[in-house]
Amino acid sequence: MSEFPDVPVSAVPDDAAFLDIREQDEWDRGHAPGAVHIPMAELPQRLDELAPFLDRDEPLVVTCRSGGRVSRVLPWLAQQGYEVANLEGGMRAWHAEGRPMEAAGGAEPQVP
Repeated sequence: MSEFPDVPVSAVPDDAAFLDIREQDEWDRGHAPGAVHIPMAELPQRLDELAPFLDRDEPLVVTCRSGGRVSRVLPWLAQQGYEVANLEGGMRAWHAEGRPMEAAGGAEPQVP
């Protein structure tokens, strides 16, 4: 992902809005409270939901579990006009650093 910046977990505010492209079951197990959830396969149909990110001064940070899916999505989002960056280490790193998370049904958040 050399053409796109990596943003360290420590540099992202707790309440930051960033894009989580994991599947619904992964999201339900644990996600950042401010994240926007659009599974990777649904991005083309739901791209309009990201419109508020187009005019921001900072890049749209995108995450998945560990970075594999993000590497496929960043070039496509850039083609759509978004300034994008990768959340370094993905949600595994976010969870490992003890950042705020919530899970469906009040369960203990996890990132398998």
